[in-house]
Amino acid sequence: MSELTGGTFAASIWDRVIGADRHALSPDETRALLRWKFPDSDRHRVDQLSEKARAGNLSAAEQHELDEYLAIESALISLKSKARLALKST
Repeated sequence: MSELTGGTFAASIWDRVIGADRHALSPDETRALLRWKFPDSDRHRVDQLSEKARAGNLSAAEQHELDEYLAIESALISLKSKARLALKST
């Protein structure tokens, strides 16, 4: 899977944007970020798309949709990791 189709390209852009920020989030802002998550409806949609992908039945539009979810998930994982490290160091 390439960076573009795997969602890691968008996540790497987010990492650069976040890393360029010279101002740390407050502990309250950091804790709020750690609460961010996909709504149940989106998790259900990802499950549906993933099942279709495993069966080899995704359309091009569905593949793009799944790639977008994966990119956002990857960025969210990175953000939360940075948030946890920031809280640890305070």
